[in-house]
Amino acid sequence: VQLQACGGGLVQAGSSLRLSCAASGRTFSSYGMGWFRQAPGKDREFVAAISRSGSSTYYADSVKSRFTISRDNAKNTVYLQMSSLKPEDTAVYYCAAGTYTLATQSARYDYWGQGTQVTVSS
Repeated sequence: VQLQACGGGLVQAGSSLRLSCAASGRTFSSYGMGWFRQAPGKDREFVAAISRSGSSTYYADSVKSRFTISRDNAKNTVYLQMSSLKPEDTAVYYCAAGTYTLATQSARYDYWGQGTQVTVSS
């Protein structure tokens, strides 16, 4: 499966942004999906995950109540709605697909998008 993430940009603190990740190739609904991010000089970290059907989600504590992950299996797309953005949310955001459900470890994901930059200014 190929993943293409988009929607990043430069925004002010407190703003909202929605990332999208379009999948092509094998059956999208067969995969659990996740979002990760990597800030300069830091390791890649888990942000959010969603089950194959979209009925279950899981979030990192740092984004809980501010970010929402969702998916549209008819459109082969997963989204990350980000609100109340903070400067510490600045990172390259990656979407990923894997056979595990609600996995938080990057090693559990088999396919990765190219990343989209999110920069939050104070």
